[in-house]
Parts: sequence; C-alpha cells; structure tokens
Amino acid sequence: MADLQEELQAAGEAGGLGSPLTTGPKRKPEPGDRPPGAEPMTPGDWTTWTAEPGTAAHPEAGTAKQPEAGTTAPATAEPGVAEPPDELAQAHTFLVAHPVADGYSGLPWVLRHLPWYDLELGEGGVDTDVPRMRKGHIGALFWSLHLPEGMTGDRAVGATLEQLDLVRTVVQSHPESLRLVYGAGQTTDARNCGRVAILLGPAGAPALDDSLGTLRALHALGLKILTLAGVSWAGEAGLTRFGEEVVREMNRIGVLADVSGASEATVRRTVAVSRAPVLCTRSAARALRPHPANLPDDLLAELGEAQGLCMVPLTAEQTGPSIRDVADHLDHVRAVAGPACVGLAGTYDSGVAHPANLPDASCYPHLVAELIRRGWSADDLALLTWGNVQRVLRSADFTARATQDRREASTARITELDG
Repeated sequence: MADLQEELQAAGEAGGLGSPLTTGPKRKPEPGDRPPGAEPMTPGDWTTWTAEPGTAAHPEAGTAKQPEAGTTAPATAEPGVAEPPDELAQAHTFLVAHPVADGYSGLPWVLRHLPWYDLELGEGGVDTDVPRMRKGHIGALFWSLHLPEGMTGDRAVGATLEQLDLVRTVVQSHPESLRLVYGAGQTTDARNCGRVAILLGPAGAPALDDSLGTLRALHALGLKILTLAGVSWAGEAGLTRFGEEVVREMNRIGVLADVSGASEATVRRTVAVSRAPVLCTRSAARALRPHPANLPDDLLAELGEAQGLCMVPLTAEQTGPSIRDVADHLDHVRAVAGPACVGLAGTYDSGVAHPANLPDASCYPHLVAELIRRGWSADDLALLTWGNVQRVLRSADFTARATQDRREASTARITELDG
C-alpha cells in the first residue's frame, strides 16, 4: 500500500486534468468515426458542439473568438463557426444525454455502519451521495451486497438480507432522487424521470448457502447480479456440476453472473454455460497491470465474443494511480474485446484507493473528457457509459423469458450433483 500511495502522489504531481497531454495530438472526433452499422446519434453527437454564427457553441462555452486587428484566423477555424468548447464542457453535455451506468458501489455496507446519514445533503463520510451523483451524471448505479471475506452459511444469508432491507430503506427515504429498479425498462424510466436507478447486486455467492431456493428468494427481493467466487462449486477448478446448475437457474430467473475475482477456469466455464451475458463488474486489463482480478487478453477476447461486459474499476490498485492509466485500460479493453464489451465501475465506498482526479462519484466528466481527448467516437462513448449496461439488462430479461418457457425451477442440491 505504501508503494501505491507513492504512485498516487507522483501521478498527482505529474499533471492534473488541467495540464497539457503529451500522449498524442488532440483532435475533434467526427461522426464518421462510428462503427459500421451503428445507429445515428443525435443527442450528444459531436456535431451538436458547433453553432450558428453569433450563437453559443455550448451552454458553458462562449461564442467564436474573433481575431485581433491585424491578424488572421487560424487555418483550422471555419469562418463564422464557434470554436469547439474544451473537452470537459463536451463531456458534461454528452453525459446529460448518455449518463453513466456505474457497475459497482459499496455504499450499502458503509451506510450500515454510519449512525446517521442523509444522502441529499452531501455526506462527508461517503464517496457517493446525491449531489456527487448529479455532478457525475450517474443515471444508474449497482449497489453491491458483498460481505466481508470468510462470512458463510446462515450469517452470510442473514447479512445479505439485512443489506437488501437497508437499500430499500435508503431508496424509500430519497424518493425524489433514487428509484429501485429491476430491469432495463425500469432503468430507462427512472432516468427519464430524473431519478438515479438503483439496481441490487452484485451479491456474493456465499449468500446462497448452496441453495437454489435461496437464490430465487433473493431474486424475488430484487437481486440482479451474483458473483461466482468464494464457494466450493466455483473454485480454482472451475464450475462443478452444481455450479453449472446455479448458472442455468440464474439464466432462468434473470440474475446476471459476475466473474470478477473468479478463477480463469470458472470464467471460461461460466461464459460457455451461460445463455445470458456474463459480467466482470471489477476487472481491468492484466496486460497493463498484473492484478489477479484483471483479465488476460485471451479471456477479454472470449468475453467479447460472448457479448459479455468488462466493467473497468476506477481503483488505483487495479488500473493505476492516474486518470490516464484508467483511460489506457479502457482503450485496451475496447481494442481487445470490442466497444460493446467495456463499461465502468466506480468501486466507490469499497475501501480502496482511487486514481488522482477520480476521488468520488462526481468525477466521471473528467474521465470522459480524457477519452474525448483521445478521440473516442460519440457512439463508443455512449456504449461505455450507458448503452452496454442497458443491452446486458435487456438480454438477461429476454433470456429469462425464453428459458422459463422450457425449464422448470431447479430443485437440485449440491449433495446430489457434487457428492
């Protein structure tokens, strides 16, 4: 940890967001950057950041600069058209149309240990509250139900249920800002009504206590993602027969499988067995940073081919100490797995250090500005922030409806399948 803190300090001293980039020439992305077959984009498209003569190019930007007397306009400037605003202003405008669907927040466990909280006021003891979510343009947030390592059996089930109850209480206490949702359609509805959509999960597999009935009960209470790690049926050797049955039952009821932190054998087998997309809610590129939860390129490629989703965490340990390190991971995952396979996981309020300039949930515009600076197209950014999560949620719902037509609820027991 001392080495990590030194890296963070060095990254902060090396250059903040306002310092010039030296990673390559800055260019304005063009509509032609869209991947073949992508639908045309109107909200947030780069073409919206030009203006008619004499009008503002952006709510936060001024009108076109006029050359001083005796000088000529730069060769790159078009006569009568405002100069494009800076990347941060572009990022804010883009995120209004395409907000962030954040794949991981540890807020429930933190709130559980606070004597008092009001997320509307801007809590000093948390990384994620309503003002920060508004400033960061978060439209959907997955609230983790993970438990401390080593908690198993009845204690794990009970603690997970307590967190579920807490989340419901928190959301009901903030009806003007938060809404508990269970699928893609409700997520979009909440966003359109000006609420942050709260989805339940990921929860840890120990919360099942090896019971498919408990899995169905947790789903009935709203669970949407389960992490397949920390149990005997999803270990270093991969999924056992009971583990495969768990995945099939998750497909049937619409619970998504998360394999962040799972063994490579479990990742591969889950991708092979699952008919719904598989998630990595906190995984970056191992080729750039050798963290055990990060994925090697061959697994990233497999995940992309299976239309899964790798949600890159904003943690210094997994991605590096600077905002540019995070962007490097996003670039790498997009290049290896494809733009439809990359998402974001703030991992705030989970007890980990974050890169410089990304300390809390309000900082997403800075990350998007860095990606704009690197030439990401509007379409790829829209997939990253919102579209890919929506696709995965829709796919899980569709798979559940199709599976329920041909498969009854499983009554399998671990003793029957795994001996």
